[in-house]
Amino acid sequence: MVGPLKDLRVLDLSTVLAGPNCARYLADFGADVIKIEKPGVGDSLRGMAWKDPRDGTGLWWKLVNRNKRNVSLDLKIEKDRELFLKLIDDADVLVENFRPGTLERLGVGPDILLQRNAKLVITRVTGFGQTGPYKDRPGFASIAESMSGLAALSGEPDGPPMLPPIALTDEVTGVVAAFATMVALHSKVGQVVDVNLLETMFQIMGPLISLFVLTGEEQPRLGSQLPYTVPRGVYQCNDSKWVGVSASSDTVAARVVEVLGFAGDERFSTFSSRVKHRDVLHELMTKYCAARDSATVLKVFTEAQAAIGPVLSMADIADDPHFAARQAIKIVGTTPMQGLIAALSGTPGELRWEGRDLNADGDEIRENLWGK
Repeated sequence: MVGPLKDLRVLDLSTVLAGPNCARYLADFGADVIKIEKPGVGDSLRGMAWKDPRDGTGLWWKLVNRNKRNVSLDLKIEKDRELFLKLIDDADVLVENFRPGTLERLGVGPDILLQRNAKLVITRVTGFGQTGPYKDRPGFASIAESMSGLAALSGEPDGPPMLPPIALTDEVTGVVAAFATMVALHSKVGQVVDVNLLETMFQIMGPLISLFVLTGEEQPRLGSQLPYTVPRGVYQCNDSKWVGVSASSDTVAARVVEVLGFAGDERFSTFSSRVKHRDVLHELMTKYCAARDSATVLKVFTEAQAAIGPVLSMADIADDPHFAARQAIKIVGTTPMQGLIAALSGTPGELRWEGRDLNADGDEIRENLWGK
């Protein structure tokens, strides 16, 4: 193993997305991650959504479980449970996402694991946390997005609440769980890390709960707009292409207003005045873009150092020079996928292999455990 986490040993007992994503980020930076799956069926992520047309393997699986070794174990069977406990003895981290109490019912709860290995960090990823009245509910990203306040904000003003079109909660929770795991490891104290989907999404809602508790005000649905930044949104040009525009600081907003031909207009001079005249400014931006092709709009705004970018599809991204220069898309094994989540100048991570076949490393792990 290479990378800054090359001395870290991680058992990934989790399934589908949030938990496995946590372990994936550790593996990407060198951790020796052993993915444990149920014999015969494996993680249901193997068969979810799109398949690689070359071999029929799930693309989610190849991405989320890259850089991991693989073994099949059934913790309800004594010999497999004993092997699991032997792996625990020399592990640094266990990642699991069963419902609260499942590890305990299997006879491998945190008390038993920490008794065997006092330095172990046990990262438990659930829908609602290890405590509270909702703890026993099944955890799904869409439920967290609904209950965290995100869906209530999303959508057009006169339309229904909307859920994001990607597995947003699972992706963000994976990053949060990896961060929390590293904080626990840095503390050098064996402990349980309680991460859940609902509070992860609630965390990224910014000061909206503060706003409501203090003032009774709630942020309305505004489509792509924000209540405190105008203009902000996506605008269609006359070649049917879209651009995204933001004016999240007074200096940037002044440049946008100048491009629109209204420099010095008091209606657009401050955040509050721009918000007051939201509809006017939004309409000016809409008409400006509708009268020009996207290349012209992007050129003028970019030269004025006003914040703008094209709305890119995956087809656009696959052919974009910046994504290529940054190696944001890598071929791992034989599969194109996202590169590393962050670039470290001194101790970079490495992408070694895509998600492996069920029990691909089972014989080696059963014989040599961590390879001792």
